[in-house]
Amino acid sequence: MDVKNMDERLCAAFNVKEIISDNGVIRLSDKEKDVIGEISLKIYINGTEYASLLCLNQLTEELALGFLYSEGVIDTIDDVAAISYNERLFAVMISLVPGRSVEKCESLRSVTSGCGKCFTYINPLKHEKFIPVANQDQYPISYILDMMKEFERQSEIYRAVGGVHSVLFRHADFSVFNEDIGRHNCFDKIGGVLLKNNKMTLVETGMLFVSGRVSSEIITKVIRLGVPVLVSRSTPTAAAVNLAREYNVSLLGYVRNKSGFVYSGEARLI
Repeated sequence: MDVKNMDERLCAAFNVKEIISDNGVIRLSDKEKDVIGEISLKIYINGTEYASLLCLNQLTEELALGFLYSEGVIDTIDDVAAISYNERLFAVMISLVPGRSVEKCESLRSVTSGCGKCFTYINPLKHEKFIPVANQDQYPISYILDMMKEFERQSEIYRAVGGVHSVLFRHADFSVFNEDIGRHNCFDKIGGVLLKNNKMTLVETGMLFVSGRVSSEIITKVIRLGVPVLVSRSTPTAAAVNLAREYNVSLLGYVRNKSGFVYSGEARLI
């Protein structure tokens, strides 16, 4: 990707000093460096602010839809009467269909980009929306390893600027790849894209690949989507492993250079 042709909202150029070490001599040199962008995206439901997400200014409507799906506010795209993005306010405005509402106790939520202080485990108020993954199809390990290599080559923003995570939803009929400053945003954007394109039925036989750590918050998003296989280049947390085992998700970690570890759901792998 040519950085100069990248949407300017995704990065900003700064004059910085580059540290250069040459034969034991360290010096500082003037350099123009692109830095990844960030916005605080507001989500309004029926005129009331529901959440504020720190994210890239990209796929904003999809992010909002996926976030609301993950939180159990909506179940299908038919629960949404209208959706629009206000560029000036950095706000996604959503109207729900009659009969669909949000409890006051659920607002207002501010979600970080680092996945460290977000919602963890299963929300007991929405517990019925998280069910064990029923799919028992088998997936070749060799295919998963090959797909991880292909996944790593798709990170255009990361290669150009850095500062982002990436997630791939892989299905033979429809695949979605995206990058964002937060791993959780990437998963929600994928959910939003699937909702908008009426492709949610594909999750039952798809796979997800992620560049970073798998926390309990991340695995709950996978459980809510119903994807049977999650593959990470990094590590899962203990809470994520326990949830993956409880909800029958095949969880693989440290998958790189044709190796890795299977933490749960090994029966699906051949």
